[in-house]
Amino acid sequence: MTVEEFLEKYTVGIRDFSGVDLAEANLNGAKLSEVILTHANLNVVNLSGAILNGANLRYAKLNVARLSGAHLSNADLKGASLNVANLIRADLSRAQMRKTSLIRAELIRANLSRADLHKANLRNADLREASLRQANLREANLSLACLKGGFLTGANLENANLANVDLTKSDLSGANLRDAELRQANLTRANLSGANLSGANLRWADLSGANLSWADLSGAKLSGANLSYANLSHANLTNTSLVHANLHQAKLIQADWVGADLSGATLTAAKLFATSRFGLKTEGIICEWVDLSPTGDGSLIKYFHIDEARDFFNAHPPLIRIIVDRPLDHEAHFAIAGAYYQISQKYPELKHPPTLDIDRRRTVFSFRVDNDEALFPTACIATLPWKDAAIAHQNSLRLLELLKSEDTANDGCIPFYRIQRITQAIENALTNADNIKQMQNILTLVTKIPFFHAPTQIILSNSSAQTIILHEHPNFGQRLANRSDINESVFADTYHEAVKLTPFCVGTVVAFMKGFNYSS
Repeated sequence: MTVEEFLEKYTVGIRDFSGVDLAEANLNGAKLSEVILTHANLNVVNLSGAILNGANLRYAKLNVARLSGAHLSNADLKGASLNVANLIRADLSRAQMRKTSLIRAELIRANLSRADLHKANLRNADLREASLRQANLREANLSLACLKGGFLTGANLENANLANVDLTKSDLSGANLRDAELRQANLTRANLSGANLSGANLRWADLSGANLSWADLSGAKLSGANLSYANLSHANLTNTSLVHANLHQAKLIQADWVGADLSGATLTAAKLFATSRFGLKTEGIICEWVDLSPTGDGSLIKYFHIDEARDFFNAHPPLIRIIVDRPLDHEAHFAIAGAYYQISQKYPELKHPPTLDIDRRRTVFSFRVDNDEALFPTACIATLPWKDAAIAHQNSLRLLELLKSEDTANDGCIPFYRIQRITQAIENALTNADNIKQMQNILTLVTKIPFFHAPTQIILSNSSAQTIILHEHPNFGQRLANRSDINESVFADTYHEAVKLTPFCVGTVVAFMKGFNYSS
């Protein structure tokens, strides 16, 4: 079919041209709204400035086609092939582009807002300054693509492949990048404020100067990443891997990084006001000084001599930390004070009240104990006010089974009499816990308050700064940051899921106990 015949038929009202062959045709500026060109051969066609709004181009071949400035709003391009196509400044807003192939396509300043690009192939595509606001790029392949200065606010990039992508100065605020592949990506000075990067692979990525405030990086892999001068204020870095990461001059004010691995990381000049310093792995950490001023203005500097940095990030007194995934309110504060007072009357070893660390997201109760051997038994009592106590006690029983096992008993590093002594102390504590639970009034009030039903993480730290997690609720760390612009209903605790026991192995328990400073 010739171009003239095609245009004449369209003029008289014919719309269905499925399977037509118009390769290399010149349709510059043609008005073809609602045209049906499914499975058509449009390779090397010139459709620059053409109006194709609402067109059906499913599975059409548009390789090396010229579509600069074309209007394709609400068009259906599912499964179409646009490899090496010129789509500069094209309007593809709300277009259906599932599994569309755009390898090495030119999409500079193109409008792809709200477009559906699920599983689309954009490998090596040029998307400089393109608009992808609220676009669906879930499981899309964007490896080696250029998105420099792109606008991806609120875009869905979950499980997308963004390896080696250039996102310099791009806006990804509020974007969903959960479990995305961002290995060696360039995110220099990118805006990732409030973005979800949980579980994402950011190994060796360049995030220097990036804005990651309020971002969720829980469980993300940032080994070898460059985070120098990055803003991580209020970020969720729970259980994040930051091995050998560069955090020089990074802003970590009120960041949450319980369970983060900072082995070999550089933290010199990091801003750490109101940032917790427990539950961290800091082997080989490099840190000459930190800024502890409230605004990170350098008004309160702490310098370190050799090995002092590790002590700073790992408190040595044996500690029991109950980390509650909820901020402490006045009702809960009153109830817990009364409960611990009454418990201490029955269990004198809990005579010292806990220290509190409260932020907008969590509450941390820290109990200092007199010696390492008191860690496990005291934890059995300290956890009583929480619903998670039952699981923590079950984990303590599993720990006892390991201590009594033949493999542990034959380990020459810990004398058998010490194992027996710790075992007896745990058994006595669990008996005391059962007796306390049977008594009236002590725990009656706390069982009625939602705070004590929140997910918890229970961490024990010995005098050698080694830690072991006695219990961690599967929902722990999943709550969003408490922000004034988010509805409070988002924070409703979901406790109905099955709670899993914390897995222990003989080696883990023995290694922890090897670090004990035994009283005799």
